[in-house]
Amino acid sequence: MTGYTATVTVRLKHGVLDPEAETTQQALERLGFELEDLRAADRFEVDLEAKSADAASERASEMAERLLANPTIHDYDVEVAER
Repeated sequence: MTGYTATVTVRLKHGVLDPEAETTQQALERLGFELEDLRAADRFEVDLEAKSADAASERASEMAERLLANPTIHDYDVEVAER
């Protein structure tokens, strides 16, 4: 078994209201920053042991689907790196 760190990034799907990002975007614009859009996201870093990077990715995806993300309103990405 090898040690991996799986990074799971969870964000709201396009079209779902994101009041946190909207408020932050407005504040940044008041500070003089020009931006087209802003989306907030949650990032989870999971250290785990697995036989391969693919196996670690599958386990992290299962975690996202079962708990970390609500598939109705969230999209998520999984990135895996060996520790």
